[in-house]
Amino acid sequence: MESNAVLTKVLNGTILAVKSVLPFSLVIQKPSFLRQPFEQESISVLIGMTGDIRGRLIIEGTNESMSKIGESMFGMPLEGEMLESFAAELGNMLAGNMTTSLAADTIMDITPPTVIVGKTKLYGFNEAINLPISLEGAGTLHFIFMIEM
Repeated sequence: MESNAVLTKVLNGTILAVKSVLPFSLVIQKPSFLRQPFEQESISVLIGMTGDIRGRLIIEGTNESMSKIGESMFGMPLEGEMLESFAAELGNMLAGNMTTSLAADTIMDITPPTVIVGKTKLYGFNEAINLPISLEGAGTLHFIFMIEM
């Protein structure tokens, strides 16, 4: 499959997943390319993608935005180990939902989530796509795709 078609399919699947999982009004921002290293100073979830579409997905946000998402879904603010556990589960829900939305014509599976906290640099990819999605009242989540073509 052509790389542009794969990217479009994955981005559209991600938007559908976010709309169905998160109880927020959304603003989908314009995707952009990232070169390595990917740097963060907050919290993110790394999930591998296998099958027809291979690579890695990072869902990155601030501790505050992850806590607000948790509060909206569970009725209480989250912090510390509870926040990290929630970030992993949120990554599972979003990536699993994206995979399900692609299932009609794509074989894809996800790996268990890895939570990354604090100042981090990731290498090992040539180029990545960053899809920022703003959640009303909860900040912005960045969906970073490192797809192997």
